[in-house]
Amino acid sequence: MNMMFRTHPLDLYEIRSIIASSLDLQDLASCARVSQDWNNTFTPSLYNSVVLLKHGPSVESIERNKHFMQHLTISWPAYEKLSSTSARENVLSSIIANSTLTTLNSYSNPIGDNGAQALSEALRTNSTLTTLNLHNNSIRSNGAQALSESLKTNSTLATLCLEANSIRSNGAVALSEALKTNSTLATLDLADCSIKDNGAVALAEALKTNSTLITLTLRSNSIRSNGAQALSEALKTNSTLTTLDLNRNSIGPNVAVAMSEALKTNSTLTTLDLSYNWIGDNGAVALSEALKTNLTLTTLVLNGNSIEDNGAVALSELLKTNSTLATLCLGANSIGPNGAVALSEALKTNSTLTTLALNGNLIEDNGAVALSEALKTNSTLTTLYLGANSIGPNGAAALSEALKANSTLTTLALPYNSIGDNGAVALSKALKTNSTLATLELADCSFEDNGTVALSKVFKAGTWKIDKS
Repeated sequence: MNMMFRTHPLDLYEIRSIIASSLDLQDLASCARVSQDWNNTFTPSLYNSVVLLKHGPSVESIERNKHFMQHLTISWPAYEKLSSTSARENVLSSIIANSTLTTLNSYSNPIGDNGAQALSEALRTNSTLTTLNLHNNSIRSNGAQALSESLKTNSTLATLCLEANSIRSNGAVALSEALKTNSTLATLDLADCSIKDNGAVALAEALKTNSTLITLTLRSNSIRSNGAQALSEALKTNSTLTTLDLNRNSIGPNVAVAMSEALKTNSTLTTLDLSYNWIGDNGAVALSEALKTNLTLTTLVLNGNSIEDNGAVALSELLKTNSTLATLCLGANSIGPNGAVALSEALKTNSTLTTLALNGNLIEDNGAVALSEALKTNSTLTTLYLGANSIGPNGAAALSEALKANSTLTTLALPYNSIGDNGAVALSKALKTNSTLATLELADCSFEDNGTVALSKVFKAGTWKIDKS
């Protein structure tokens, strides 16, 4: 008589592997304790992506299973728990030296220059790490110098974040030297690093020869005219950078003009953030002229730049001919009703802009009415931010009428406007027929019971997210 022995599905490694991919960490840990075979199956998934917390997993288990790890995040409580500075450095260098890790996040851990030095040594031989996040790690210029030395030989790191470390201009100069020979780094985040003009000039020189860096973030530094001018010159020859963030550097209108000249010839930059740089109307006019011929920039962020209606008029003329810009952010300026009217005219013919942010511009009801008329015919805009614009019930009513005809807008943000009950009721009526709006933000819009009841009825009947928080 033939006897058939059936294997239980959970005894098959392949079945257990499929199950492991869908379990959370707690269930993975439970399964790993069942038997040695199960441990061999579930432990790799358990340690694939690890967050090192104060109460576990232990450093010993991390060390024992580091060959399974691909992503590691070290929390400050866990880092602080390590007994000494040398122990912390040993953990960092040991982990990064393993042959599987691709991402290391050390967020707000005071590793300092010594920790950066330990990481740098490990990076010289590591061949798997692609992302290193050292945000707010008390690293100064010496630590940046050490990391830059490793970048000269490392051939895998693609993303380096040093945001909120006081590496200053000396650190930026050292990293710039590394960029001249490094051929893998694609993203470099140096936001809030106390970099001044000297550092920016050095980075600009590196950009003239570097052919791999795609994103450079220099937000919230102390770069003034000389540094920004140098970066503008570099853009004339650089052919790889796609994103440049100079938010909050006070570069002024003259440098905006220089940046505009670079945009006339640059053919790779797609995103430019010049927010809070006081470029004013003159800077906006210069950028508008440049973008009439530029065919690559898709995102222009100009928040908080003291742009008034003349600057808005110039940008509106740009939108009538430009065929690539998809996102325009003008929040916290002073374009007023006249600026909104000008932009509205452009929206009637523009066929590429998908996001327009005008929050905090005091466009009032007249501006809202003009934009409403544009929305009745515009067929590309999907997101419109109009928060804090002194829009009242009449402006809300006009926007409601536009929503009855518009079939492309998916997000409309109207927080901090005094639309009142009448405005809320008008919007609720529009939502009964509009089939495309998915998100309506109405926080602090001064409506009471009648408006709330009207919107609640629509919310229950549809799928809209009405944010009234």
